[in-house]
Amino acid sequence: AQPPFTGMEWYADYAARTEGDGKEGRLVSMYRFTEDWDSWEMHPAGDEVVLCVAGEMIVYQESPDGSVAQVTLGPGDYAINAPGVWHTADVA
Repeated sequence: AQPPFTGMEWYADYAARTEGDGKEGRLVSMYRFTEDWDSWEMHPAGDEVVLCVAGEMIVYQESPDGSVAQVTLGPGDYAINAPGVWHTADVA
């Protein structure tokens, strides 16, 4: 069990709380987005699965080798952001 979510600092604290889990650790969270993401992010140590449960979104990805991709997701579709891939999304 984890403490209640308090904002972005929760993630840094989560990493410290679970560092002993190594590559076997998992974090599952669900968010409702009504606006485009306002920043890019990257996860250095693990995959992120982005699952669209309603509406439509476009996930933008930039890989370490400089290649770029965009994936349009509808309900039930998903994209995987691999470690080191910078990503953001536009939400319809």
